[in-house]
Amino acid sequence: MTDQGDRSGRWPVWAVALVLYPLAAGAAAVNLFFLFLVLQAVGLRALTPYEAIVGGVILGVPFAWISGKWMRGLIDQAEDDA
Repeated sequence: MTDQGDRSGRWPVWAVALVLYPLAAGAAAVNLFFLFLVLQAVGLRALTPYEAIVGGVILGVPFAWISGKWMRGLIDQAEDDA
């Protein structure tokens, strides 16, 4: 039986965020691309796929951090309930 208070093997938020980064960057790129397609209705130009990828790589960092904090909280909550 393990100690309920022992959290020495837990992943830090930065490690969870690093694992989630490819997903966050890809999702950001796709959403940017489609957002600018919709914004053509108000006169903005559409992004090229390469511009959307660059934007996704940049926006993936804060999105991955936010997702990592959220996921770490869910893991902590699940471990506390166990």
